[in-house]
Amino acid sequence: MSKTRKGKKKRRRLKAGIRRNLRQTLIMLVTLIFTSGIFFYIALLIILKGPSPTFSNLVVSTMWETRRGKAIVNAMFTDDEIEAILSKNAVDNTSTVANVSDDDYSDYGIAANMKDRIDIIDVSGGTFKGKLMIVYDPSRIELGVNSLMPGGNTGYSVQDYVSEIGGIGGINGGGFDDPNGKGDGSIPQGIVIHDSKIVFGSPEDYECLIGFNNADHLIVGNMTGQDALDWGITDAVTFGPVLVYDGHACQITGNGGGLNPRTIIGQRADGAVLLLVIDGRQTSSLGASYEDCISIMLENNAIVAANLDGGSSSVMYYEGEIVNNVVSMNGERLVPTAWVVK
Repeated sequence: MSKTRKGKKKRRRLKAGIRRNLRQTLIMLVTLIFTSGIFFYIALLIILKGPSPTFSNLVVSTMWETRRGKAIVNAMFTDDEIEAILSKNAVDNTSTVANVSDDDYSDYGIAANMKDRIDIIDVSGGTFKGKLMIVYDPSRIELGVNSLMPGGNTGYSVQDYVSEIGGIGGINGGGFDDPNGKGDGSIPQGIVIHDSKIVFGSPEDYECLIGFNNADHLIVGNMTGQDALDWGITDAVTFGPVLVYDGHACQITGNGGGLNPRTIIGQRADGAVLLLVIDGRQTSSLGASYEDCISIMLENNAIVAANLDGGSSSVMYYEGEIVNNVVSMNGERLVPTAWVVK
């Protein structure tokens, strides 16, 4: 046999061996992916539909507040099952219809030596860490608003709103349209009121509004845009739920919502404003439930408090830096509104 024929035969055997090894590798990869998928599915079944309804409900409630988690929950449960789980683990806001009284227009009379005071304290619990900013003079709180919304432009970072107003700090405000978790903060949720004018939404819209009136009282609850204007509310955003109402904790069923990053605003009887931001979805801080947030607000003597937009939007900015651990891998998100401390 000639050297040429031997060389060709050797190359054919080599190519055949390579093809055989590639097929075997491909089969192994497919088998590994398939097996991993089965184990993942079984693990989800155990977690989401396992022997402990309490744990399963907590996981479902937590996942429901995230885009990817919601997709998994939708794949594992029917709409009726999801509705049943969420209804058993929520904050009851059926009685939080806003109704102002003469007390809501009283002057707080902040002492001169307290007007410049701001405290930032660490808060923590079994599953979370966060920051609480106490602003003793409520007149220092102002709503930062994207003045061009909803003209197609993006929102701004909390830092941008603070800089624009010439403030010292701030937190994120109301919710916004966030398709596939890629919203640019340009389209707010519900009603936005700024400088006593409805800048987004309409007077007839009925929403859970969170805002301050012309006497610097925090007013929260379900109302129309026109109600808010009639009651002298000068700045407000839409979100919820309300957590503390008329000095009492709102009723919680089940776990009251999952463990996630949170942003909460509240007010004490002396007028001091409580700005709370909880870190979440991190190894150092899984997140807080609404019950956790209510406890923090009541421990700090809040007579009213409500939940603002949370998740990857939760951020607290103070004196030139972000003081909490933002969960978003891309850093601080763009938002349509922010509560700024002047």
